[in-house]
Amino acid sequence: MTTIKVNGQNMTVSAEPDTPLLWVLRGELKMVGTKYGCGMALCGACTVHIDGEPVRSCVTPLSTVGNREVTTIEGLHGKEADAVRAAWLEIDVVQCGYCQVGQVMSACALLKKTSHPSDAEIDTAMSGNMCRCGTYPRIRAAIHRAAGGDQSASAPGSATERAAR
Repeated sequence: MTTIKVNGQNMTVSAEPDTPLLWVLRGELKMVGTKYGCGMALCGACTVHIDGEPVRSCVTPLSTVGNREVTTIEGLHGKEADAVRAAWLEIDVVQCGYCQVGQVMSACALLKKTSHPSDAEIDTAMSGNMCRCGTYPRIRAAIHRAAGGDQSASAPGSATERAAR
């Protein structure tokens, strides 16, 4: 038995030490917000925070968590999370939605470290997150909005832009 801290609560799990954190979260703890995408840390759908840092849970063995705090999309809170969620809706970022949990987790980690990121900083922070629908311009615009950037800007293809046509 292993005890890990997830979303502020100590939880005991029976998984083997080499079990990927993703399967512990989804299988044992029934926290299904974190998604399985590729199993090789290439797509970012499985992104969680460990001590505030975005990590790919599909390749993170349970044994490496130790006493560090795991935060999943279910436990994500605070001003950055509120701002990102609001901006995601305002900009109409989501298309199919599958990658969005990982995108939101990475965006929140970025904004916690860099309150007003440049396009280059956003691109770097988000580079491990794939979006098959190609909503990257809307993701970038939403991160700028969440950071308090140009509130009047709309991303290409957003609901605001479509309504203006």
